[in-house]
Amino acid sequence: MAEMGSKGVTAGKIASNVQKKLTRAQEKVLQKLGKADETKDEQFEQCVQNFNKQLTEGTRLQKDLRTYLASVKAMHEASKKLNECLQEVYEPDWPGRDEASKIAENNDLLWMDYHQKLVDQALLTMDTYLGQFPDIKSRIAKRGRKLVDYDSARHHYESLQTAKKKDEAKIAKAEEELIKAQKVFEEMNVDLQEELPSLWNSRVGFYVNTFQSIAGLEENFHKEMSKLNQNLNDVLVSLEKQHGSNTFTVKAQPRKKTKLFSRLRRKKNSDSVPAKGNKSPSPPPDGSPAATPEIRVNHEPEPAGAATPGAALPKSPSQSSLPAVVVETFSATVNGTVESGSGAGRLDLPPGFMFKVQAQHDYTATDTDELQLKAGDVVLVIPFQNPEEQDEGWLMGVKESDWNQHKELEKYRGVFPENFTERVQ
Repeated sequence: MAEMGSKGVTAGKIASNVQKKLTRAQEKVLQKLGKADETKDEQFEQCVQNFNKQLTEGTRLQKDLRTYLASVKAMHEASKKLNECLQEVYEPDWPGRDEASKIAENNDLLWMDYHQKLVDQALLTMDTYLGQFPDIKSRIAKRGRKLVDYDSARHHYESLQTAKKKDEAKIAKAEEELIKAQKVFEEMNVDLQEELPSLWNSRVGFYVNTFQSIAGLEENFHKEMSKLNQNLNDVLVSLEKQHGSNTFTVKAQPRKKTKLFSRLRRKKNSDSVPAKGNKSPSPPPDGSPAATPEIRVNHEPEPAGAATPGAALPKSPSQSSLPAVVVETFSATVNGTVESGSGAGRLDLPPGFMFKVQAQHDYTATDTDELQLKAGDVVLVIPFQNPEEQDEGWLMGVKESDWNQHKELEKYRGVFPENFTERVQ
């Protein structure tokens, strides 16, 4: 009998729940159709929006933090393998072998400690923070259902009161159900009205603590890692001193294309040989008065027909035998197009100047179109006249010392390996 009674209660509860769902569904339909009014609380709705936003942000932060931890673990594994490689290549008779091994061991421990502290002080805190959201989310949903029950009970009570034929017993029962529904709703509503704003305000302190922990752990990790790296560097410097004669030499990338300047210079030399019977004088040497004629521009108007020797403009660039840089500079000056932002048209930099590099190693030129470099030489980098002529890993330029002294590109420019230099400007 007890078992049957238990089943009866269970069946009755199920039937009651089904009836509630039907009643709620009907009420929501009537509210959407505008046939029944809906209790609104704009302040609470704002709290719910803040809650959803906070949950979304927290979930994203948790995901990104897990990604960060996975990256730390991957870096740990990569660092460990790199140190293992160093252990394998470090020969037994080399100085500092034990020190290098100890540094690798400490490196491994440091990565492990960093990862574990991130888990303890950031990820677990993050999990605890987000752990409170599911319960509150469930209570918000339940409050919504209880609000629908309250509205439904209220509408039922109001409809009985306005009916033409009143049934006092039904009205009394409906009023009792309304009071009960209102009490259940208000209890849940009051609790959430207090908790949601408090939870929303707590996000500031949580974000501060979380990111402070991460920043502090990362700062300490890099400090300790820097010390280990310095110790390893000292060991390798000691190794280099004892095996200095076998220092690794930096090599330039091989050039595969036809040597540009060799071809151009051969063509220029063949073009400069005068034809038989040609009486044209050869170009004056660099630095002579004829090589760089004085150019004077008279800004005062001259009388008609006046012939002032210094006022005449030189020939057009196409007719002039001046070097290209002089022609370009003069043309820019006359036309008022001198630009200070690039090498084009500037007297102190070659045309097309892009940036400066400084040689870090000596380089011995292997062809006539290459620059001979000494460590410390500064080179002014310029573009290739034909970009297709540029080999990978090679730049075109003129040494700053040659440019400052001669202001000429044709004779002093050349190509050089980029990996022998470092950009300085």
